[in-house]
Amino acid sequence: MLDPSPQYTGYTAYEFLEPGTDIKEFRYARQIGRVPPYAGLELSTEQQQRTTRLLTEETVISLHEHVQVFPEDMGQLRDHIRQGREPTAYEGLSRSGLTAVFDNGMDGTCCISSDAGWKYQDVLFDLGVRMADLAHQQYVIKGETLADIEHAKQSGKIAHIFALEAATPIENEVDRLDVLYGFGVRQMGIAYSEANTLGSGLKERGDGGLTYFGDRAVQRMNKLGIAIDVSHSGDRTALETIERSTKPVFITHAGARSVWPTNRMKPDEVIKACADRGGVIGLEAAPHTTLSPDHPRHTIESVMDHFVYCVDLVGIEHVSFGPDTLFGDHVGLHTAFAGNLSISQAHGHVDHETVEYVDGLENPAECFYNIIGWLVAHDYSDDEIRAVVGGNTLRVLEEVWV
Repeated sequence: MLDPSPQYTGYTAYEFLEPGTDIKEFRYARQIGRVPPYAGLELSTEQQQRTTRLLTEETVISLHEHVQVFPEDMGQLRDHIRQGREPTAYEGLSRSGLTAVFDNGMDGTCCISSDAGWKYQDVLFDLGVRMADLAHQQYVIKGETLADIEHAKQSGKIAHIFALEAATPIENEVDRLDVLYGFGVRQMGIAYSEANTLGSGLKERGDGGLTYFGDRAVQRMNKLGIAIDVSHSGDRTALETIERSTKPVFITHAGARSVWPTNRMKPDEVIKACADRGGVIGLEAAPHTTLSPDHPRHTIESVMDHFVYCVDLVGIEHVSFGPDTLFGDHVGLHTAFAGNLSISQAHGHVDHETVEYVDGLENPAECFYNIIGWLVAHDYSDDEIRAVVGGNTLRVLEEVWV
């Protein structure tokens, strides 16, 4: 983990509002030091210096995160969410080394007006208030173009890119994609575990594939310049999305089913189809997802087993990272919203050791230092590391974004 960026001035989310009057007060989880630092990387002084150099000098992009900070008491989570003020963890981001981050908000658990989540009005409210907060500080900038990412790199700031894990909120209104693009959304999933009007999610008993409306939505996203994500889509829906999209598609946060056999992981067929069309898979690190037989206790080592497998399968130019982390108790979030997030159906019932957090990839502040450190320790070249921590993602965005 790095020292705070000199561009970060100490701003905290929504500090322009009066606590107790404009906004309800909560005690939030610590953004730094909530859990002990990862001790599994034994880097020499030279390797530490190389890790820091790569993290600070290269364009580093996370394909999938949730950069909010959560209440210390997760029993208050629903009350916190209903207020509609998800606080961005500026302090934590200032130590991440990230150039750009795809922030997927909390659309599946965005329960401002309904416990079921995914409501269009709630998603727009969430996007609007998050943008209002971003506008009151100078360190994190709104990322909508490649020029924004380049500006963030040159100025020592972070480009924050809005994304949604599913197109569920558009219902049967394809023009809502234009509205969401106007709000700044630049990446969107097809379905989140549950089927919707576009296609099937990965939890369903059967996968009917991409619908005719899904075809229209994919075409519109291609025209608008919204990157498409199939991480939570069913296998057939994912394959048909990849086939029918005129632009490369992302699997922003997943792993290989050949390594860990659950629905949440992608089969070789989908990973190869994504790569064959120029796309990229980002490796996932949410608790109890990317496990492996060699490392059934979820740590960075489990995740990197998926990384090595995917690199061998499709080549290093089609692999990146979307750790899917947050600031707070991620396991507690899964417990509180197990139904909304389809945890049991998506993750299956493969025996594994439960953990309180993923050691080495617990939050966005530490992820990429430890990822790069692992790659350095395992003798990957600078060019290879440069590709997987940002270069591969940039290559796809150059084709997808307008």
